[in-house]
Amino acid sequence: MTLATDAAATTFADNLAHAVFRVDKFIVPSASLPAFFARMQEIQQAVRQMPGCRRDLLLQQSGGAGEFNVVRIIEWASTEAIEAALATMQRRFKEEGFDPTAFFVKQLGAKTDFGLYRVV
Repeated sequence: MTLATDAAATTFADNLAHAVFRVDKFIVPSASLPAFFARMQEIQQAVRQMPGCRRDLLLQQSGGAGEFNVVRIIEWASTEAIEAALATMQRRFKEEGFDPTAFFVKQLGAKTDFGLYRVV
């Protein structure tokens, strides 16, 4: 390894040590997937612009026997960044009159599981 490679690896490891990952798992009925993805893309556009958002991935299961058919993984630079983003999105949803639980769970019939994770 070179010094540049060593420095890049150290910076990468340091960034991951402080990162917080929000992992949202969904069971979405097939008939609801188009509406689900349309709304999630709108949400992602807003979230990706927020300070501290490093990565926002929306993944659809393509194989295997897992229970969840859609997973969203958002990497945040810090706990403070995710807390600020959550507050911003809650305000935005309130201003828009959008209730995520009513839409995703009640209207689309999705089942959800959310959590925050760190690298071990």
